[in-house]
Amino acid sequence: MDLGISGKRALVCASSKGLGRGCAEALAEAGCALVMNARGSEALESAAADIRAAHGVEVVTVAADIVDPDGRARVLEAAGQVDILVTNAGGPPPGIWSDWDRQDFLDALDGSMLTPIALMQALMPAMISRGWGRVVNITSRSVKSPLLNLGLSNSARAGLTGFVAGTSRQVADKGVIINNLLPGVHDTDRIGQLDRVTSEREGISMEEARRRGEARIPAGRYGRADEFGKMCAFLCSAHAGYIVGQNIVLDGGETFATI
Repeated sequence: MDLGISGKRALVCASSKGLGRGCAEALAEAGCALVMNARGSEALESAAADIRAAHGVEVVTVAADIVDPDGRARVLEAAGQVDILVTNAGGPPPGIWSDWDRQDFLDALDGSMLTPIALMQALMPAMISRGWGRVVNITSRSVKSPLLNLGLSNSARAGLTGFVAGTSRQVADKGVIINNLLPGVHDTDRIGQLDRVTSEREGISMEEARRRGEARIPAGRYGRADEFGKMCAFLCSAHAGYIVGQNIVLDGGETFATI
């Protein structure tokens, strides 16, 4: 399928690895020029070189922490006017309700709610003036079904979801479409780290830790970054103009919910 976005310019945050890179790859395959951001310059430059070689598109890189105001300003300056925004950042640390103080919650809100909002506020006015734009926020399946050890993430990402619910309906008639992608367990470095923690805590092999993780997923496997990226690219496509303010779960069926 031709996604109808060849020649568009996309900013993809936290895109040197994992789900962010999967989104960048899929958008590049669709013909988009990219502005890629991540904190680590080495992994970022490597990913950008691979994408340039594979797809022949322009790729601008900005190594910066997107949550930091100065870093975000540098990313926005390099990005200029973009047609597509994919927000993404690492989530807050795990724990339980009694572990956190006020500053922990403020940090979580800054990273998982206020930063995506700041990016939308900075970039959507130009999208509106041109009559076309796409925003995809990578959040978490926890906004559909809370993860008990991720209360900070549950709270902050739910706040972003509420903002998108209203804002998406205010800008849809201007040609700007906002949706959220809610990943479950995907085969990324982050999940590998969590499997390693399980392996060490329970005295089992990494293979067994992964087997147990996959057994909890009806699809029987971890997701792939490339299939996640293709869903992102579709939501950014010319064909997604009637999908407004939705929260699309990609978790292999692990979240048990009727709606």
